[in-house]
Amino acid sequence: MKDPHTIIIAPRITQKSAALSYGDPRIKDEADLQRQYTFLVAKDANKIEIKAAFEAIYNAGKKKDDFITVTQVRTVKVLGKKRRVGQRAPGKKPDQKKAIITLAKGQKLEDYGV
Repeated sequence: MKDPHTIIIAPRITQKSAALSYGDPRIKDEADLQRQYTFLVAKDANKIEIKAAFEAIYNAGKKKDDFITVTQVRTVKVLGKKRRVGQRAPGKKPDQKKAIITLAKGQKLEDYGV
């Protein structure tokens, strides 16, 4: 089993991911909101490993009533863009993988950074 901190690398905070973390603005009841959070993950990690690592990191040291449950994990492979390095040599940014994690209704992360 891999270490959860090597599977989930860092949160990916952009305007779009911040809007997803607030939930659907059309839903007024806080208990019905489903929030989504975006993270950079290891390129070789699958959805099952990402879900287990996320729950292990965010449920560590919490009581059973406060556990966070993941309902869905979607992954996207982000290809690195080509860049110029020096005068003539072509270069390339590294490829990445991001995961969009959906939590159960009414749950939210306190320390996501938004």
